Amino acid sequence: MSSPHNKSSPIVVALAELDAGRTPDRATLRDAVRTLLSGLVERAPGHAVEVRVPPYGAVQCCAGPRHTRGTPANVVEMAPVVWIRLATGRMRWSEAVEQGLVQTSGNRSDISAYLPISPH
Repeated sequence: MSSPHNKSSPIVVALAELDAGRTPDRATLRDAVRTLLSGLVERAPGHAVEVRVPPYGAVQCCAGPRHTRGTPANVVEMAPVVWIRLATGRMRWSEAVEQGLVQTSGNRSDISAYLPISPH
C-alpha cells in the first residue's frame, strides 16, 4: 500500500524502539499516534466511530450516523503502543480484542477493515 505514512519518521523510530524492547519517548509516541490516526481518517472518512488513544489523540472516522452530543455510541480506545502495533500491522485486531488491549462499544466499533494503515 502506498501511503505518505509508510516512511514517516516518528513511526519508524517508534517501531525501532518497540523492536528493541524499549518504550518510545513521549514525543515519538505522540507523533506516531497522531500520524497514524490521521491515516485512519483518510482511509475511513466519516463521524460514526470515535477512536481514542489517550493521552495523544482522538478522531472520528467511519461512515454512518454522525455523533454530535454526549458520549459517542461507537467508541474504540487503546494505549498508544497498541495503536501503533495495530495501525502498522504488527498486531491483529482480533488478538488485541481477545487480550483486552482494545476497549470497544457500539455495533460499528470494529475498525479491523481499515487496518493496517501503514505496513512495516
